[in-house]
Amino acid sequence: MILVIDVGNTNITYGVFSGSKLVSSFRMTTGTARTSDEYGIDILSMLTMNKVDKAAIEGCMIASVVPKVMHALVNAIIKYIGKKPYIVGPGIKTGIKIATDNPREVGPDLIVDAVAGYEIYGGPVLVIDFGTATTYIMVNDKGELFTGVFSPGIRISAKALWQDTAKLPEIEIKKPASILAKETISSMQAGLIYGQIGQSKYIINEMKKASGFLDAKVIATGGLGRIISEETEEIDVYDPILTLRGLQILYDKNRRSKPQLKDFGNTDSPE
Repeated sequence: MILVIDVGNTNITYGVFSGSKLVSSFRMTTGTARTSDEYGIDILSMLTMNKVDKAAIEGCMIASVVPKVMHALVNAIIKYIGKKPYIVGPGIKTGIKIATDNPREVGPDLIVDAVAGYEIYGGPVLVIDFGTATTYIMVNDKGELFTGVFSPGIRISAKALWQDTAKLPEIEIKKPASILAKETISSMQAGLIYGQIGQSKYIINEMKKASGFLDAKVIATGGLGRIISEETEEIDVYDPILTLRGLQILYDKNRRSKPQLKDFGNTDSPE
């Protein structure tokens, strides 16, 4: 079994794979400052609760968009799991070519989604990740990640509504019964959800048209991706574990290589 970790701006998502099958997954909040010991104890506790024996874990792969948590998290894996993790970044074998103007600017999360989309669904493929930000990336039929579009995620937009307007409340993000809302909460929900649906439709169609890949398969992932995909004919597949599957694929590609470790500093720092 292997442990894969997706460090996002909102949550850290863990997955345990046996071969290509996800046997367990769990999350913790990214924003909470932890030492390497706290990460280690939390990870062991969740593995135990999910009936996963840490001795069965053969290796680990991490993708992170939050550098400040990495030294504590990496050293927790080394100390408590006993494995040196691979880190998605320069030197990692991906099987895809980053054909953008500045390849080093492409985030590890986008690389993982691109690998998963291309390896599982083939190219050309357009992958949409409805996370803290909503990201649209396209990989062509040659396995080249050549373009991306980023926009505020639904939660960012919702937070802006209730934080920057004096009389609008914090709300649950869900699709209302009708777009013809008749009170404040459903009005906000309608704007957020139908606004994202409209944005997704438009960007998908424009990216297909501009690239010439009109037959590109469109894959959605991310926490709120299910809501949008159910309302959007342009999305072909909703794959809630696409990023974890990408990390598992990357581990298999790199397991015979030396792990790419960076110096993440003092292991006792809570950052």
